[in-house]
Amino acid sequence: MSKTDELLPKPGPRFRVRFVKEQLEVEVPAGITILQASRLAGAPEGDRCGGVCACSTCHVYVVKGFDSTSEIEDEEFDILDKAIDVRMTSRLGCQAKIHGDVEIEISDESFSAFCDEHPDKRAQATALRTGKS
Repeated sequence: MSKTDELLPKPGPRFRVRFVKEQLEVEVPAGITILQASRLAGAPEGDRCGGVCACSTCHVYVVKGFDSTSEIEDEEFDILDKAIDVRMTSRLGCQAKIHGDVEIEISDESFSAFCDEHPDKRAQATALRTGKS
């Protein structure tokens, strides 16, 4: 399955994912990750390792609906130990699957990683985050 196939609509219930700092919202099928949802919404979430739980650049905070994400596993805990400013609501976007409406804050670490990974999108990402066009 290609990355594009993963983003195609799936049958079944759909849930709202809101990226609070960027004021972006997208409806997604159950079971996709926060990282996949950020790509669909155009939200600036980093993913230096390509979303395989090998770095912490997709670090986010689930500010609403934490119980609507998949259970955190040991491997994710291990990687979160490497993240900056870890909170009780921290998740790795590549690991947290969505099973209900959620509101997400992309960490500063993840935002910076996105800008480093996509210098051509830095100005657009900054404008989204600051609310300035």
